[in-house]
Amino acid sequence: MSIIILGIESSCDDTSASILKDGVLLSNVITNQEVHRIYGGVVPELASRAHQQNIIPVVHAALTRAGIDKNELCAIAFTRGPGLMGSLLVGTSFSKGLSAGLNIPMIDVNHLQAHVLAHFIKENIEDNNQPNYPFLCLLVSGGNSQIILVKSYNDMEVVGQTIDDAAGEAFDKCAKVMGLGYPGGPVVDRLAKEGNPTTFKLNKPSIDGYNYSFSGLKTSFLYLIRDELKKDPDFIENNKNDLCASLQFTVVEILMDKLRKASKDLNINEIAVAGGVSANSALRKSFEEHAIKYGWKIHIPPFAFTTDNAAMVAMAGHFKFLDKQFCKMDAAPFSRVVI
Repeated sequence: MSIIILGIESSCDDTSASILKDGVLLSNVITNQEVHRIYGGVVPELASRAHQQNIIPVVHAALTRAGIDKNELCAIAFTRGPGLMGSLLVGTSFSKGLSAGLNIPMIDVNHLQAHVLAHFIKENIEDNNQPNYPFLCLLVSGGNSQIILVKSYNDMEVVGQTIDDAAGEAFDKCAKVMGLGYPGGPVVDRLAKEGNPTTFKLNKPSIDGYNYSFSGLKTSFLYLIRDELKKDPDFIENNKNDLCASLQFTVVEILMDKLRKASKDLNINEIAVAGGVSANSALRKSFEEHAIKYGWKIHIPPFAFTTDNAAMVAMAGHFKFLDKQFCKMDAAPFSRVVI
C-alpha cells in the first residue's frame, strides 16, 4: 500500500502544502505574502492572518494538482516549530481539524530538520541522488546558520552555529541600509553579479571551533556606508554593485571556511547545503569549486526546496510515518528550538 503524506508549512510568511507518495513529490504549492514588503520585514500578526486566508485554498490546490482525494491520505505532517507562534498555530490547528475529520494520524515536524531532509525528496521515481549518511549540512537562512552532522533522519547534531546574527539576516539588514528593499538577499545576489567582490574589505570575525558570527560584518558594512556617505552623498548609488559583491563574497567566505574545517576534522566529504541562502549563486558556485578542489560529493537543493516549503515537511513526515512516530492531538507549537 502506498504511503501518501500531506505536508503543511506555516512557520513564517509562506503558506505551503505538498503531497508526497512513497517519497515522490506529486505537488508543492506555496503562497507568498507580499504585504510584508512595505514594512521591510515580516509582521507576525499580518502573517498569521494571511495564513488563515491561504491555508484552505493552498491545501485544496495541492490535492488537486497531485490528483489525490483527501480520503486517500495516510497522515498529515505539519511544522510544529520553530517559527512565529501565530503562524504556527494556524498550521497546527488546521492539521488537527483535518486529522480528526479524516481519522488519520498527525506527524509533528521540526522545521530545521525538514530543511535538511529536503535533500531526500524525489521529484520522480528514478531520482536517486540523495545523500549518504553520515553527511554534513550547512543550513543557512534568515534565522539560522548552522553546520549539522546528519547521522540519520532522526539523529542530527549541530556542530557549529552562529553566536549572533544569521547569514541571511546579514544580507537583509545590509540591503536595507542600501535601500534595496525586503527581502534583500536575492537583490544583493543579482547586483553582485555586476560588481567586483574585492573592492571593499569587510570584517571577518575570528570565532573558535565551527561557530559563526555575522554581527561584526554587519557593523563594519554599516560603518563603511556611514563614513563614505560623509564624503560622497551618492556613494551607495555609485558603488551599489561593488558593495553587494563585496558583502556576498565575505559572507560566503565566512561560511565556507568553517564548513571546510569541519569537513577536514570530521573526515566527511559528503556535504549538503539547505535553507533560503542556499539559493545564493555565489554560495552554490563555491560548493561546486570545493567539490573539485577537495573531492566533496555535494548536494545542492533545487530552488523550489530552498525556501520554506511543505515538500520538505512531507518528506520528514514520510520518514516518521515509517517508524510510526505520530503526535497527539494536544501537541502545541513552539517558537524556538535547536536541532
